[in-house]
Order: sequence, then structure tokens, then C-alpha cells
Amino acid sequence: MEWLHYISYFFGGAFLSNAIPHFVSGVMGRPFQSPFAKPPGQGLSSSTVNVLWGVFNLAVAYALICQVGDFNLHSIAHTATMGLGFLLMGLMSARQFGKFHSGNSPEGSNAKSR
Repeated sequence: MEWLHYISYFFGGAFLSNAIPHFVSGVMGRPFQSPFAKPPGQGLSSSTVNVLWGVFNLAVAYALICQVGDFNLHSIAHTATMGLGFLLMGLMSARQFGKFHSGNSPEGSNAKSR
């Protein structure tokens, strides 16, 4: 079923996008939010936990993209589907983590304080 492959590629892109901030924060030695912190997604986890979580997300992305169906990087449909998952997860992450790291808040409070 081809449409199941597209769902897999979409979520593979989302997991790939989620791997980046966790792995990069971890290898930089910086704590970062993770599902294992207290409270989940808000508290900070150690750099080691974030490297592990980033690599886990990368492994899931690999499984969803490379082991399901016959992903072809030259196929616009395959790549666009993965890219859409990557983009949407990136936007959701920017919005969520911007609250904690002086990014743009949804309410635009940073613009008001200038």
C-alpha cells in the first residue's frame, strides 16, 4: 500500500527534525527539554540524555524512511512528503521551545517588550 509508505516518510521526516536539536544540544554539553525531564517537555535533561534521545530519534527516522517501502530521494513525492513532516515538526518545535529559550512566543510578547 503506497499511501502507508507516504505516512511513514512523513513521520520519518518529523523524527529526523526532532533528532537535530536534541543531538546538537547534547554534543554541545547543554541541557535541553526532553520527554524524560520533570515536567516532561519543560524541564531540562542532561546532555547525555539528549544525545541518546537524538540518536534514538535518528534511528526511528532511518527505519521509517529507509526500511519502509522503497524511498527514492529523486522522487519529488517521496522527498516532499518527508520534507513536510520535517518542516511541520520544526515549526512546532520552534513554537514550543521558543517559550523556554527567548524565541518568539505565540503571543508576540517579545515585540511588546521592545
